[in-house]
Amino acid sequence: MDALDRKILTELQLDGRLTVTELAARVKLSVSPCHRRLRDLEREGAIRGYRAVVDPAAVGLNFEALVFVTLRWEDADTVSAFEEGVTAVPHVLQAQRLFGDPDYLLRVATTDLAAFQQLYDRQLARLPGVLRLNSTLVMKHVVDDRPLPE
Repeated sequence: MDALDRKILTELQLDGRLTVTELAARVKLSVSPCHRRLRDLEREGAIRGYRAVVDPAAVGLNFEALVFVTLRWEDADTVSAFEEGVTAVPHVLQAQRLFGDPDYLLRVATTDLAAFQQLYDRQLARLPGVLRLNSTLVMKHVVDDRPLPE
């Protein structure tokens, strides 16, 4: 991957709806080579997909929390069962396995505090292997969906 590929990736992170012609103009490349590079980046997995970035508040998800999860055990079966279970919870927007304690960090969005409390009690606390949950509420996003650095 060279500097031109990185510039293509940066431009697409800023606006994923660019046409190949617009993208080529922004990176100062003719259309055919730009299209070829774009397809190569997609085929190689540097570009994992395209999607719309939806404002959670616009769809009624006005409440966000970060949930730290500590597992009772960290054997392969427990980790696998937990990860399978958390993947099935739609309100979990991100789940990251961490080194040390806690074991996981979940980013969760719900309509309000009451909905979060129900999700916490009925789904998150009942995930396989959970020993302890610790939550903190998101006050505001300071940096959100920033493009990866070049």
